[in-house]
Amino acid sequence: MPHHPPALLRRHLLAGGLGTLLITPAGAAPAPRLDLQFPRDLGAHPESAIEWWYLTGALGSDASSEESRFGFQLTFFRSRVAATQNMASAFAAKQLIFAHAAVTDLAGKTMLHDQHIAREGFGIAQALQNDTDVKLRNWSLQRSATHYAATASANGFGFDLRLRETQPLLLQGERGLSRKGPQADQMSYYYSLPQLRCSGTLRIGAQQHSVQGTAWLDHEWSDKLMPAQAVGWDWIGMNLFDGSALTAFRLRDKNGAALWAGGSLRHSGSAARNFGANEVRFEALQHWTSPQTQARYPVQWRVRTTDASYIVKALLENQELDSRSSTGAVYWEGLSELFDSTGQLIGRGYLEMTGYAGALRL
Repeated sequence: MPHHPPALLRRHLLAGGLGTLLITPAGAAPAPRLDLQFPRDLGAHPESAIEWWYLTGALGSDASSEESRFGFQLTFFRSRVAATQNMASAFAAKQLIFAHAAVTDLAGKTMLHDQHIAREGFGIAQALQNDTDVKLRNWSLQRSATHYAATASANGFGFDLRLRETQPLLLQGERGLSRKGPQADQMSYYYSLPQLRCSGTLRIGAQQHSVQGTAWLDHEWSDKLMPAQAVGWDWIGMNLFDGSALTAFRLRDKNGAALWAGGSLRHSGSAARNFGANEVRFEALQHWTSPQTQARYPVQWRVRTTDASYIVKALLENQELDSRSSTGAVYWEGLSELFDSTGQLIGRGYLEMTGYAGALRL
């Protein structure tokens, strides 16, 4: 593309993940609002600097089994390019759309991934504002009256999935305003859709699999996500087998110390319990070093909240994604299991770790 702003990225956002999303909004940040409206806020927010829709899940071939054979990720990032907003040309890259897709094959002990980037428009990339409808070439995430549809086709893998809500939308933080630091503007708007029932087809090489399982969708947007001294974050989104949903995250400095933390726990049919900055602790228990980047990632964690202690274990150590040709980041994002303090397996979901192969700058 003719215009490349300096390195961009995702998360997690936090949320939502990763890279180096360059854009700094001009002027003072607007006062945060606490009146999210749906379905409008399911769609894009082009006035904000960064945004992403982040879908992950665990898939198997047998709906009656807790076994998972595959993990999948489909993430769309939208980035507002501040320097081009006043340009009159239709070719000005005012909004950039990035997309990452990945499949973890536990039997094959491999993770396959791909990435795309394009400016919004011209029928190639879009992020509509009235509802969830994002696409980049032949990858898409769209909501209808009955379900979400997620589609990606890449060299060596692909999937075509339908996702149905089983629980109400979960507003993270205070009514959807999730703090990411001590300053008022260090925040994001953030909601989750956990416990999505998922079914469809997944392709690895030439082999098609009929799959079903459970997924998690995060949507997050922000103008200033991290404190200046933060280099990255650690995040989990876990669907528990009893219907609960657990989110936990922390932002780290260059020495690995926590700068901020948060998350939530919602039991099925109950209101969410939101965690304060001092109520979440991450303790690394086991590490893996990437042979590609030499980054050293914790692949087993003890995560403590005020209510409980959990163990998070990666189901495959090498789930590192190199997205330097799109968002500019190298990060770890992978299918993982959740155990309670007695060692009982209680859930499954995704672990995300950023800033281990180089500091993020959002």
